[in-house]
Amino acid sequence: QVQLVESGGGLVQAGDSLRLSCAASGRLTSYSMGWFRQAPGEGRMFVSAITWSSGRAYYANSVKGRFTIARDNTTTTVYLQMNSLKPEDAAVYYCGAGNIYSPTDVRGYYYWGQGTQVTVSS
Repeated sequence: QVQLVESGGGLVQAGDSLRLSCAASGRLTSYSMGWFRQAPGEGRMFVSAITWSSGRAYYANSVKGRFTIARDNTTTTVYLQMNSLKPEDAAVYYCGAGNIYSPTDVRGYYYWGQGTQVTVSS
């Protein structure tokens, strides 16, 4: 069983930065850890993912060069550093644990956190 708890969301202005954290528990070495976001009326969209064992990172085109994902093996925490935030980045951000073979596909995720709200004012 994997448990995930997100934190770090908030209200910022366009151009600001935020760091999201996902505290994970359970056996994680066989999973990808991903960040997805969901805006009102939309589906849950891939943002970034990292495989726990290798550290290989994946990014959506819309966030490449602005967001950075990282994992801390000691604390089993996954971070999403978000820089140069835009109003279109506003959403509820979810941390998930899922299939290492499809880290960008929401359908491959088995466990989710409760989500953390990110609001970006223009």
